[in-house]
Amino acid sequence: MLLAVAGTLAFTANIASAQDQAAAENAAEQVEAAAPQAMTAEDLLKGTGEDVPFHQQIKSYFIQGGPGFMSAIILCLILGLALAIERILYLSFAKTNTKKLVEKVEQALADGGIEAAKDVCRDTKGPVASIFYDGLLHYDEGLDVVEKRIASAGGVQMSMMENNLSWISLFIALAPSLGFLGTVIGMVQAFDAIEAAGDISPNIVAGGMKVALITTVGGLIVAMILQVFYNYILSRIDALSIDMEEASIDLVDTLAKYKK
Repeated sequence: MLLAVAGTLAFTANIASAQDQAAAENAAEQVEAAAPQAMTAEDLLKGTGEDVPFHQQIKSYFIQGGPGFMSAIILCLILGLALAIERILYLSFAKTNTKKLVEKVEQALADGGIEAAKDVCRDTKGPVASIFYDGLLHYDEGLDVVEKRIASAGGVQMSMMENNLSWISLFIALAPSLGFLGTVIGMVQAFDAIEAAGDISPNIVAGGMKVALITTVGGLIVAMILQVFYNYILSRIDALSIDMEEASIDLVDTLAKYKK
């Protein structure tokens, strides 16, 4: 009988403890629900029938992703675009009508010789004219030397056209790397919050993962934008290099005819 009474009392105490714990959890949830939460632009406009402005969404995501990593990613975008625009402008000014230039050089050779052809190349802008001028400077040394000088000058002009491309490729690789780093740090912070709360709450996990992934999204977007500009610049360089090679061949043929 004593054992039965003791067991009944222990069972009743467990039930009472469980009920008290459940009541405490319910009270905590009510307090948490009643506590004011941070309002976003979407929450403020919710129910008004108006859409959140795009720039306001970008601003909200920027703040959620963390000003430190997001600022570094935006800096990569700004510097990469600045270098890309500089290269595009340089290549645009470097574009030359090679056929017209070859015709002018050929006419100058027929009218005034090598010096007249040098004047035409000196007065014309662009890498092709610079290559022609370097080749004409060594005409007296023979056509073989002229071909070698043209090849060397073409390599120099190619290096000048490809200037700063390594920095653009660096920003293309650096932007997503910063995004991944921000994601990893955000996940670590999310797990720290779970450890501090002592419970795996879906809200804590989802919120931490959302903030962590925003930096990755930003880094990938920046990398894709810069990659488009990078490939466009490479296509322009390839087109200019083909023009330089064709024009160099025409110049050597013109000089060979002039020598005969």
